[in-house]
Amino acid sequence: MTDTLLPAAPQPLEKEGDGYFRKGCNPLAQTGRSKLQNQRAALNQQILKAVRMRTGAENLLKAATNNKVREQVRLELSFVNSDLQMLKEELEGLNISLGVYQSTEEAFTIPLIPLGLKETKDVDFSIVLKDFILEHYSEDSCLYEDEIADLMDLRQACRTPSRDEAGVELLMSYFIQLGFVESRFFPPTRQMGILFTWYDSLTGVPVSQQNLLLEKASILFNIGALYTQIGTRCNRQTQVGLESAVDAFQRAAGVLNYLKETFTHTPSYDMSPAMLSVLVKMMLAQAQESVFEKISLPGIQNEFFMLVKVAHEAAKVGEVYQQLHTAMSQAPVKENVPYSWARLACVKAHHYGALAHYFAATLLIDHELKPGADEDHQEKCLSQLYDHMPEGLTPLATLKNRHQRVHLGKSHLHKAIAHHEESVREASLCTKLRNIEVLREVLSAAHQRSRLKYSQHQEDDDLLNLIDAPDIASKTEQEVEIISLQFSKLTVRDFFQKLGPLSVFSANKRWTPPRSIHFITEEGDLGFTLRGNSPVQVHFLDPYCSAALAGAKEGDYIVSVHDMDCKWLTVSEVMKLLKNCGEDDIEMKVVSPLDSTSSVHNKCATYSVGMQKTYSMICLAIDDDDKTDKTKKISKKLSFLSWSTNKNRQKSASTMCLPSVGVSRPNVKKKLPSPFSLLNTDSSLY
Repeated sequence: MTDTLLPAAPQPLEKEGDGYFRKGCNPLAQTGRSKLQNQRAALNQQILKAVRMRTGAENLLKAATNNKVREQVRLELSFVNSDLQMLKEELEGLNISLGVYQSTEEAFTIPLIPLGLKETKDVDFSIVLKDFILEHYSEDSCLYEDEIADLMDLRQACRTPSRDEAGVELLMSYFIQLGFVESRFFPPTRQMGILFTWYDSLTGVPVSQQNLLLEKASILFNIGALYTQIGTRCNRQTQVGLESAVDAFQRAAGVLNYLKETFTHTPSYDMSPAMLSVLVKMMLAQAQESVFEKISLPGIQNEFFMLVKVAHEAAKVGEVYQQLHTAMSQAPVKENVPYSWARLACVKAHHYGALAHYFAATLLIDHELKPGADEDHQEKCLSQLYDHMPEGLTPLATLKNRHQRVHLGKSHLHKAIAHHEESVREASLCTKLRNIEVLREVLSAAHQRSRLKYSQHQEDDDLLNLIDAPDIASKTEQEVEIISLQFSKLTVRDFFQKLGPLSVFSANKRWTPPRSIHFITEEGDLGFTLRGNSPVQVHFLDPYCSAALAGAKEGDYIVSVHDMDCKWLTVSEVMKLLKNCGEDDIEMKVVSPLDSTSSVHNKCATYSVGMQKTYSMICLAIDDDDKTDKTKKISKKLSFLSWSTNKNRQKSASTMCLPSVGVSRPNVKKKLPSPFSLLNTDSSLY
């Protein structure tokens, strides 16, 4: 399965600006994955419709007093809830789709779990950004139509990234570009009126917010999700493919962990801190599984030290999957993690635990300490195979006594068979896993291998005499770890660079409209000096010089000289321009910086349809309708996703926090509006 129908040979199609699509994006691709994304989008719409119907039924049930009406509403509500459950199960099936996300190579391996990309609605930046350019920057907004179009094209391209490094770079470039856009067009004191809507990747529930940080968080999630799809697509029958899979899952864990630490109060379930913690564990577990497969790929030789090594590795994989299953079973993520994911984690925990006991049994039964063998090394390896040796046994005595070795080995086989049976049973409990043929084959083959090994040494009194085999110590030669996201390696050009350096010309700075200064030099003397980096400032201004009399002020920024833009020029370059004018009349445009005055933050309400009241929904602003305009106090409100201040940066760098009330309010009881009542407003979702 490929990512495109177009031939792979013509390279120009991959290049940006050729009129087809950006590098890393192919919206024309008719692959299984793109069809899957279309199915996901259609499911999101159906879930939204069902949630709205449920909300209406719940409101009617609260308002109705007639018993017959209430009974009928309860019946309708049960039907709607059933539909929602079926839609959720269908979405879950897409999330674990084997035929789309797994490697195209035929392999006898257990499938891995990818994350689906978050879907979004179209966003029109043009009107809002044009108005802001005219209002705030005092420039002709028509000159920036191409830049705005480039931004919107880039966002559209990010909805269909290719499953490779080019697709990751595409998403990362848009994320970095959003940082520039936020600095230039999104002042912290007001909302810009652009509504961003993103669908939960796991539940399909839409979340809408007039906040650019929701857009940034969702793009980060998609970067992590794309890495998981790259990891599951790698060819796990080669060393290179397995190394790439390990790297991709570690990078996915790094992105998701960065998202968890940076955006702490996201309004979407799939980006909540608890869910992200589980997803990070899942990515690291799959990376550890790929490490085990990489060690086993050349073949597991029936050799003492090799068996000890793979037993430790299998135990490590089983341990991390057991920890993952435990995390998935905890509230609040238990209700939203796909059931098939939790069951697969449990299946893998038992499967790899069984493999660890099988390898331990094989090394005990098949290998005897022979004269001339490295006795000390084998004794040390056997002692380290367990955290504690079984009672009454010592490593050296067990190695020399065949009866003890076989007896302990059969105990391990008995435990391996029990784990295999449990893994098969867990897989049979989930419809999605029952339909994965390769999973059934792998579990069945491993189970039969352990049963065959046990039958070769089985005795009638084994059930009475076998001891409880100790657990294998979990160790690995390659401990997987989070690979942090590195944006510095990617160079991104600011689309709106013409507006000037961000240090001065940004949304949170204010200055006067540009004014023209006409002056002449007196014997080559300008009457002032220049200082600073780009843009340069007027310094040491002679109050009686021609420029000062024409309206120049100390500290003014020079933005142009004779209609030549100077915002990005250095002191020497601007001075050269001015000196080249000679004795002629000089036309210079300047702006004067203004002190930034604090203003009221606009309310930022997050509309998350069908979600329960959570930490992200109880902070809706309450209007003080009972106060007059004269007595109404202004309280500074932060948005749901807000960067921490410099003072708090030592606690958690760049961390989003819930809003805090700046001014105390009178102790008057106010009823918080229901999140479902917001559906009646025009701005709730569209």
